[in-house]
Amino acid sequence: MIITIDGPAGSGKSTIAKKLADYLGFLYLDTGATYRAVAYAVKEKLNINSLKEKEILQILESLDIKISFEKGEFHIFLNNEDITEKIKTEEIGQWASRIASFPSVKEKLFELQRKLVDKKDAVVEGRDAGLYVFPNADIKIFLTATSEERAKRRYLQLKEKGISVEYDEILQSILERDKRDQNRQKYPFKPAEDAIIIDTTGKTLEEVFKEVLNIVKRKS
Repeated sequence: MIITIDGPAGSGKSTIAKKLADYLGFLYLDTGATYRAVAYAVKEKLNINSLKEKEILQILESLDIKISFEKGEFHIFLNNEDITEKIKTEEIGQWASRIASFPSVKEKLFELQRKLVDKKDAVVEGRDAGLYVFPNADIKIFLTATSEERAKRRYLQLKEKGISVEYDEILQSILERDKRDQNRQKYPFKPAEDAIIIDTTGKTLEEVFKEVLNIVKRKS
């Protein structure tokens, strides 16, 4: 069984997807982490203001990306290095969004993401897992929230990690990324037509998890 949980940054999809995968005993895949892994590698070699599709693809072809999910903990490895924490910065997120604007790069990553799941029962989380990566997923859920709510969550998350950030900068970053991703000519960011949409604004983690779990039980 494949369950996809999509949504914009700060919608709560990562927390809910990991919790659900752990509860069900499924593999968990954060598709966004694969973009960030490529962004991490590309950042070392290219300039963000002059990215070229061919150069990104060449770097991508040379990368060995693997994942693990044990006891609710997800890790992603780039050429055998655990980069899970290194790719969680706002800067890498912006690089990942730029990289995702190239259709052929996205297509290569779709292939990688399907390979990482490899026909296992999985909860796959991202921005377009149910729309493009696993269009035939058994259950598709799309989490959303207001931009302000999402920025607040991201701000508090980074502050808890000791990272100095400004709320207004986080909000602006979220708005810019949403606009860029929604306006891509190919593979624009949007919910799949058959996705169940849940607005998480003002809801607790437990409330959202119960709602998602009820959907899964109802459709299983």
